[in-house]
Amino acid sequence: MSKLQKSILIVVLVLLVDQVLKIWIKTNMTLGQEFPVIGNWFIIHFVENNGMAFGFEFGGNYGKIFLSLFRVIAVFGIGWYILQLIKKGLPMGFIACVSLIFAGAIGNIIDSAFYGLIFNDSYGEVSTLFPAGGGYASFLHGRVVDMFYFPLFSGIFPNWVPFVGGTDFQFFRPVFNVADSAISVGIFSIIIFYRKQFNNLDKKEKEESTTEQNQKEVTENAPENESSGI
Repeated sequence: MSKLQKSILIVVLVLLVDQVLKIWIKTNMTLGQEFPVIGNWFIIHFVENNGMAFGFEFGGNYGKIFLSLFRVIAVFGIGWYILQLIKKGLPMGFIACVSLIFAGAIGNIIDSAFYGLIFNDSYGEVSTLFPAGGGYASFLHGRVVDMFYFPLFSGIFPNWVPFVGGTDFQFFRPVFNVADSAISVGIFSIIIFYRKQFNNLDKKEKEESTTEQNQKEVTENAPENESSGI
């Protein structure tokens, strides 16, 4: 199996798991509903968000459109980058990390672009796929489905901590999904294991640029050399 085929397989598997789980959540749970998976520290908790990964918001309708379009552009950019990595012969592990980021970005784009069209609202009722009355929002205005919640521990910040002293805290508060996880795993794996690959990539690009420049100079000087020889 080629590197390109392996990359495509990673993307397809992540998208399949991500979308199957999101569709199950939407069609079996109401917004805010939850159930424990492992005690009180791993909970499936159904929430939706208009913004970025891990439930962070990004300003209003125009912000939503901007974020969705930015994601689409980023996906095309990452896809092109993966092809370049394969072309330059970088390790499959590095390509796999970028493929995880690529898959995660596509997974959340699908929610933003299409879920508003194919689902009705989940407020107080279980959502229906392709409802007769139409969806809850227009194209690019769908909400991202999140469900993984890990409230590992909670407490109160000491009074001496600036700004938040005496207030409650909980770790880990954000609710996220498979796509968010794929992006995070991809990014952190690159930071931990493949930082040197960026240096190697820059080195290869410089070498290729130097080679191309030398070939260009030889080509430009060739007629002059032939003329002087005559």
